[in-house]
Amino acid sequence: MIEQPGRLTTPLGTLFISRRSCLKRCSATSLLGLLGSVGILGLFGKTAHAGGQLEEPLIDSVRTALTSAVANRAPPVPQFSNSESQLAYQHWSSLMSAQLQRLIPEAHSRQEFSQTVWYESKRAGLDVALVLGLIQVESNFRKFAVSSVGARGFMQVMPFWVRLIGDGDVSKLFHLQTNLRFGCVILRHYLDREQGDVFMGLGRYNGSRGQAPYPDAVLAARRKWQIGS
Repeated sequence: MIEQPGRLTTPLGTLFISRRSCLKRCSATSLLGLLGSVGILGLFGKTAHAGGQLEEPLIDSVRTALTSAVANRAPPVPQFSNSESQLAYQHWSSLMSAQLQRLIPEAHSRQEFSQTVWYESKRAGLDVALVLGLIQVESNFRKFAVSSVGARGFMQVMPFWVRLIGDGDVSKLFHLQTNLRFGCVILRHYLDREQGDVFMGLGRYNGSRGQAPYPDAVLAARRKWQIGS
């Protein structure tokens, strides 16, 4: 796998990513048949495969945006301006719990996950179904997935983020809110860089900008999660 560094400038500063030259084809038993190089995921010897960002200093605004998530605290509680919005969220949460049951069997963990992914997606101005599609492709909803380049958790975040922002404890990338906060903020950066082009933004997230397999896989998975958010 050949990595070439790429530089992008965002409203929050300059970030650096690597560009992956190719994506590997998954086996016929994989979730979508073709999930690029991120399709084999899991625990206990299994690995996830994600593009590796290059470690670079972060400007203060990016650091501030992410620092509050580096903590093992309870998931954020969504706030609503009216009862209609609250009822819509409760309906979505119920549907989501049923759809996640096979992937996250424990009821309390499902509730925490759906609550946090909804909160962090909305906070970053992202479509919840898109974030869920990305999580499906990146980790297949495995909290402790680790890629061959060391990316961790649901959204496959690189360890250097915690070294730059927190105390260097990379295990915090397995914390639910930390992982989803970092992943959503990074994806927002790339979408902004691509002026809202979801296909190209997803390519940047994965390190395969301009190549179809990864964004096509995420967009296909996204359709499964469009259950009303």
